[in-house]
Amino acid sequence: MANVLPPPILVVRPQHSARGRRFVVLILLAWMLSLALAFGLGHMARQWVDGLVDHAALASAKKDRDAQLQRIAVLERAEQVARAANGDLQQSLRDRQEEIAGLRADLAFYSRLTDGASKLEGLNVHGIHLQAGAAPRVYNFTITLTQTLKSGQVASGYVRLSVSGVQAGKLTTLAWSELAPNQDVSGLVFSFKYFQQIAGTLMVPEGFAPNRIRVEADAGGDMGRADQEFAWTDAIADQAAQEVSDVQH
Repeated sequence: MANVLPPPILVVRPQHSARGRRFVVLILLAWMLSLALAFGLGHMARQWVDGLVDHAALASAKKDRDAQLQRIAVLERAEQVARAANGDLQQSLRDRQEEIAGLRADLAFYSRLTDGASKLEGLNVHGIHLQAGAAPRVYNFTITLTQTLKSGQVASGYVRLSVSGVQAGKLTTLAWSELAPNQDVSGLVFSFKYFQQIAGTLMVPEGFAPNRIRVEADAGGDMGRADQEFAWTDAIADQAAQEVSDVQH
């Protein structure tokens, strides 16, 4: 009997080619690369858009800031101009008020001087005004002299001062030579037809408390002498005396 060989055992095994595997890998890599590229492009696009927005907002903010700074500068300049104008106006008003007060004082003086009903007088001390000087114990004074006795006639002579007060607990009178040692001992010269204001400076010693000031004017002849005493405080407080030009017609 012949020997029959058994049939062969067949094993089915799947066969994967290397080309197929590479293809799959390439597809996966391409997909991943496309995802990465899409993500990167999206991120760059967002940054670019954000940059454009930020730049526009920054430019707008800078423009607004410049406009506000310019407006502030204009307002500050307007305020400075208004403040300067207001200061000039206030000073002008003060000057006008002082001028009006001076004119009123001059008008009252001229009215008394030219009043036909007034008694004709020879040399007369109309008043004195004292003002503290720049240095301690120094005073500037203005004396007003008048005459209505002889129209058109010149009154000339000398005027001098003396001051009485208290020093070291004692009543003391300071003569003109002590008050103004650098001036002529005879006094200050005057010469006028109707009135004149004479200015000068006196100095009182340290520790001296003045109470009264005496004005003596001497024109000689028909004009005679004039002697008038004033309280020191009244002379200091008298603001009505104003500087006027001498009448020499």
